[in-house]
Amino acid sequence: MWLLAAGLAHAEEPSAGAEAEPVYEETIEVTVQGKSEAEHREQSAEAVQVVETEHIQREAADLGEALARTEGVGVRRSGGLGSRTRLSLAGLTDEQIRVFVDGIPLEMAGFGPGLANVPVNLVQSVEIYQGVVPIRFGADALGGALNLVTDQDVRDTGAAASYEIGSFHTHRLTAGGRYFHEPSQFVVRANGFFDYAGNDYPIDVEAADEQGRVRLTRVERFHDGYRAAGAGVEAGVVERPWAQLLLFRVFASQYDKDIQHNVTMDVPYGEVGSGEFSAGSTVRFEQTFSQGLSLNAVAGYTWRRAHFTDVGTCAYDWFGRCVIELPQPGEAESRAVERIVGQHTGFARLHMGWDLAGPGMLRFSLAPTLVSRVGEDRRLRERQEPDPLQGERNLFSAVGGLEVELDTPDDRLENIAFLKGYVQRARSEKLLPSGSFEGIALDTYRGGVGDSLRYRLSQQLYAKVSYEWATRLPRPDEIFGDGILINDNLELKPETSHNLNLGLATDAWETPGGTFRASVTGFGRLADQLIVLIGRESFFTHQNVFAARSLGGTGAAGWTSPGQLIALDGNVTWQDFRNTSSEGTFGSFTGQRIPNRPYLQANGSARFLLSSLMSSQDGLSLTWHARYVHAFFRAWEGLGQQDSKQVVPSQFLHSLALTYVARASRTTMSWTLDVQNLTDARAFDFFGVQRPGRSVFAKFTVDLLGGSPP
Repeated sequence: MWLLAAGLAHAEEPSAGAEAEPVYEETIEVTVQGKSEAEHREQSAEAVQVVETEHIQREAADLGEALARTEGVGVRRSGGLGSRTRLSLAGLTDEQIRVFVDGIPLEMAGFGPGLANVPVNLVQSVEIYQGVVPIRFGADALGGALNLVTDQDVRDTGAAASYEIGSFHTHRLTAGGRYFHEPSQFVVRANGFFDYAGNDYPIDVEAADEQGRVRLTRVERFHDGYRAAGAGVEAGVVERPWAQLLLFRVFASQYDKDIQHNVTMDVPYGEVGSGEFSAGSTVRFEQTFSQGLSLNAVAGYTWRRAHFTDVGTCAYDWFGRCVIELPQPGEAESRAVERIVGQHTGFARLHMGWDLAGPGMLRFSLAPTLVSRVGEDRRLRERQEPDPLQGERNLFSAVGGLEVELDTPDDRLENIAFLKGYVQRARSEKLLPSGSFEGIALDTYRGGVGDSLRYRLSQQLYAKVSYEWATRLPRPDEIFGDGILINDNLELKPETSHNLNLGLATDAWETPGGTFRASVTGFGRLADQLIVLIGRESFFTHQNVFAARSLGGTGAAGWTSPGQLIALDGNVTWQDFRNTSSEGTFGSFTGQRIPNRPYLQANGSARFLLSSLMSSQDGLSLTWHARYVHAFFRAWEGLGQQDSKQVVPSQFLHSLALTYVARASRTTMSWTLDVQNLTDARAFDFFGVQRPGRSVFAKFTVDLLGGSPP
């Protein structure tokens, strides 16, 4: 790509022997000063878009809801706060997408379960990498990655907090603070969160009335509570001769989640529950040496202990009544289950860069990870039955990369070419019907290559093209299961995919009529051995699909009026994700859409702002959001008659938020009233599993670190 673009650029230059004549040469002046970090990142060659959370932090929407409003991103949820979440980029989902917090894997960062439940007030921005992931993350992502960027300012002192209260007994609290001692360059930072939700929202189910007739009845969920809390403290020094940054961090978090029903919401539970405790530490070191050499290293350890309990002796109806005494304990699996799974994870990441003579960089990265898992099902041990969780489960993986970045002096062209290498060694044991264990060893060695190019067509307009031949190694939960609702599959193979993106975008284009912004992107994913999470009545399992391809595109546009009185934004995403395997388990479904995946969605928003109401530093904003998701089949589209297919229906949801912000000196406070699912529509992200209806939330934030009006 670099040679092609360079050739096009040189073709415009006259030869040395040509007759001298006036030549028009387009000059593009790019002013880097004044750009935010998000703008600098988006305008690089990387296949990235950045979602800044300044306004989102003042609304009651959580991080999952905010990301679902972004083009190319899908976030599906099976209920309210704390519920199971499925993230997707360009059709690829779940573990095919890697999530990081400041470059550290999310599961090793000390937050709650899943991306959507991370407190949005602890996140400053989200970097979304579509299909092509930079080597600095040391990631084996197939479909892309998300990086949650927290507050990076370590040279200031202050604090911030937020509190949210709302429908379904929801309470969310976040707080953080930092102290910087300038003479010694010592910094200490801390943050914490607490979440509670009853999730007792109304749902429509088939239940028997007083005469025993089964009818569609509206009831309240009675066993869907969620509780989570966590805290982290880090301390270190900055700007020392021997270290630009050295930070030590310790953290701990815990959550507990009641489970209300089975996968398709047709069997209620009254005593099934799960949860997890995690704790760990990290150390981060950054330094710039002579001769253009820089080093960024991080290492850490995390201990996670997950539990799943199903020991109830009653069968419950949708009114929360014990209607039948079970012959043996256990609602979900027809037997008593008390699973406990512990996991030790050690990880490290080394990233080095060399500033080459001229406009370019050479970078190297290496990221090893070691996972050891132990577990037990206490009820099986009590009955002296073989326990599959007691088998050996050890997983070592390493991802390395080499990257070259070249830039033209006028910043018109930027190209990043890279190589990646992957190693995985899995050692586990499978329980045989005889009760003995069989050892299994899986060793994988793979390579990958990619390139990203950005070319400026004019001052505001630039084009991007990026490609990666990616490999994703199976995650521990995919191979071993999670000890809760995901069963093990010790025969999984790594995934590979050819990922391609083509995009055209504008910088913020300021005109007398306002500021305009727009982008359009086309993408292709040609995946092999695709790993899919397949649902059964009471559990899930990961399986390989021989091959699949995803083609699609996204488009986004926005306008902000002069004076920022009005801001309008909209986006649309379409994708065609189909099975291309002609043999194997899914060979008979060749050419059909991969089931249970949305393929068309759109978002829109309008924001109205009135400034300087009671002072020169306050403002009142009204924000409307709308999201549409088109209907899709739960199973393969070729199965069954048209009128008998299980369909997740289309949904068109609205929310409205009224926010008042006041600023004085270095203190900013905001008050928000937020109404979600404004029309009280019946919403489904998964088949049969109803999401909350209309809900009302109030949120207060205070920032003692400075800020800006809305």
